[in-house]
Amino acid sequence: MVKIHPSILCADHGNLEADVKRLIDAGADYLHMDVMDGDFVPNFGLGTEVFSCIKNYTDIPLDVHLMIRNPSKHIRFFRKLGAEIITVHPEADTHIAGTLALIKELGAVPGIALNPGTSVETVKEVLPLCGHVLAMTVNPGFYGQEFLEFTVGKIEILGELSKKYGYSLCVDGNINAERVKRLHPMGVSNFVIGTALFKEEPVELIRRIKEENS
Repeated sequence: MVKIHPSILCADHGNLEADVKRLIDAGADYLHMDVMDGDFVPNFGLGTEVFSCIKNYTDIPLDVHLMIRNPSKHIRFFRKLGAEIITVHPEADTHIAGTLALIKELGAVPGIALNPGTSVETVKEVLPLCGHVLAMTVNPGFYGQEFLEFTVGKIEILGELSKKYGYSLCVDGNINAERVKRLHPMGVSNFVIGTALFKEEPVELIRRIKEENS
């Protein structure tokens, strides 16, 4: 079953409560929270006040994507903020296996993110530790970028490996209804949607995506 993770980075932060309620009414499964430190990626994003606001509005699970260096130092902090899925980048963590184990120990789903230029081979050994794999189809840090076609081959490989290891495969980066239809048969079950979701009526778009890919 397809699960939709609206990207809060693309929401109207001046009217965040209304946007979050629209997404919940539309049938969103998770809220995707991009945390950026201005170092690992050239941008800053989603501070703790945004987490606090959202937890005041809803109990919908939070999917937290940590685009930060040394994420192991902050896992407990984001778990306390309500993260249900915590995804980290292997390039940002010296001891990625230990960080994934800590996420699981704290009761969250451990996830690993692959940038467009990160190969499957570099993370294959830790895939058994993952409950979630995030394949980036744009370079991380900014929304509204062009979909990188060369990432599709890697997505196919990760889809096959998901059958062996049992993780949920998610894609993030200029995802729309047409790309969901294309990638879902490759084993992608979870989709982060940002710009496309806020351009259209969320209720209609999420309904259409789930019906077309049921």
